[in-house]
Amino acid sequence: MTVNRRDFLVSLSAALAACGSSSFGQSLDPSVGGKVVGQGKYQWRVVSDWGVLDGETPVKDCHAMVQVKDGRIFLLTNETKNNVIIYDRKGKLLGKWGTEYPGAHGLTLAEENGEEIFYLTDHDRHQFYTVTLDGKVLRTWDYPEKSGKYKNASEFKPTHVALAPDGGFFVVDGYGKSWCHRYDAKGEWVKCFGGNDPDGANLDCAHGAWVDTRDEKKLLWITSRSEGKLKRYTQDGALVDTLEMTGAQPNFIVPFGDHTIIPCLRGNGKGNGVEPTGFLCVLDPERKIVSNIGAAPASYK
Repeated sequence: MTVNRRDFLVSLSAALAACGSSSFGQSLDPSVGGKVVGQGKYQWRVVSDWGVLDGETPVKDCHAMVQVKDGRIFLLTNETKNNVIIYDRKGKLLGKWGTEYPGAHGLTLAEENGEEIFYLTDHDRHQFYTVTLDGKVLRTWDYPEKSGKYKNASEFKPTHVALAPDGGFFVVDGYGKSWCHRYDAKGEWVKCFGGNDPDGANLDCAHGAWVDTRDEKKLLWITSRSEGKLKRYTQDGALVDTLEMTGAQPNFIVPFGDHTIIPCLRGNGKGNGVEPTGFLCVLDPERKIVSNIGAAPASYK
């Protein structure tokens, strides 16, 4: 299996709240096979051969990994020989499906009528879908023409779906015009926010989203990757606060018990002689960085 430089930045999915001024880390040498990475209590050993397959099962960009109830792990790639690769926990190939998603990007696990399903986004096809775990398409959504934000479908390039507590969901148009679209429990478009909204409520590469159900406010977190920021919104789209992620480009957000993990596309890489590469930030319940996986420790001022 071949993977390009975007690598195995796993689409974990989570939320983050504001912390003080900090440097979120400089990327370290990516040749870390077998080494222990991270700091403090949050360190992991790299298993460099996990999931490595032969050329019959290639990976272009790995954009998401999701584990379902029975323990299987689903990897999403924009490689149209096999858009979805299914592993067991030890990294053994169990199956694969999908040849029709050249812009496969977001994979969100949900439940419908008691069955596990995925929301899958494709920014090249300008659509998103619900699909079964074996790849059957249940429903297709085209661009939200009703929003009035797009001249045509080609401007809509969705990257991720976040589930709302009421059965609805949010879709972020990360590679398009960076609007976040709210849909109701019937899958009907309701409203949008972000985009080029003024007063800091805007988004720039609204790449990933997640609703924090750990908190009674159930705020929506969105990564504004090109700004290097994480923003929290109410369910109605009002901006609550912003976290500046100095030296990082946040991709997705993921709950990890009472901690939070933020996969970042890259750090600034200055001063260590290597090209910037991806890493993971681990935040504690007070939303302080306790470990950078694949990068130098955070430095708070």
